[in-house]
Amino acid sequence: MACDQFYNELSRKTIVTGHYGSGKTEFTVSLAMLLSRAMMLSKAMTQKIAIVDLDIVNPYFRSREQRELLKEAGISIYGSAFDFEVTAELPALGATVRTPLEDTNCKVLVDVGGNDSGALVLNQFSKYLTDDATILAIINANRPDTSEIDGALEHITAIERVTNLTISGIVNNTHLLRETTLEDIKKGHSFCTEICNITGKNLFCNCYPNGIIDPDDLTEITGNLMPLGLYMRPTWLDKK
Repeated sequence: MACDQFYNELSRKTIVTGHYGSGKTEFTVSLAMLLSRAMMLSKAMTQKIAIVDLDIVNPYFRSREQRELLKEAGISIYGSAFDFEVTAELPALGATVRTPLEDTNCKVLVDVGGNDSGALVLNQFSKYLTDDATILAIINANRPDTSEIDGALEHITAIERVTNLTISGIVNNTHLLRETTLEDIKKGHSFCTEICNITGKNLFCNCYPNGIIDPDDLTEITGNLMPLGLYMRPTWLDKK
């Protein structure tokens, strides 16, 4: 999917949900960077872009840790009450977190905490999510709790139950970080396609790690392809 297609196919507000370790934050940051690129390429697109970081349950891989990178791309970030203390793990949201949700000229990506427990925080913002919102569920078929269809369906149902929101799009984000293979992505595509066939939801896109997988090798996969930038993966974690 081209940058402008991502931009045009998303509602003003995009809610990103998923299981722990599914890659929600990486997806959110990568998508924000694609939207920013679309804005730069098209003078007709004049909306602001923002990330609302509601992942206050899991202290790892928080989008606010990339504040400077996002700022350079013209992306604002809202969330923790401790805006510039990224190591703070207290579950406190800043007073300005509603600002981009209320700004009709702002394209907003909401990075939600893992699982249904993390998604509970969305209930505080329900009045902003009843219209002009796309709800996505990130699925990594290589994660233990979502490696079987029944587990993935239970996970999706749990998020919808606690938030009273309906997930409309499924994102295939089946990966093993820098060890991801073509077979991982193909397996995830088949897995997520089956979920969509059962639930009637749409397969929003298939993700691949940019620079590791060549999208030209994924031509047999139907649907949109989205590159992930691996912005949130510290390189020292891959050293042996």
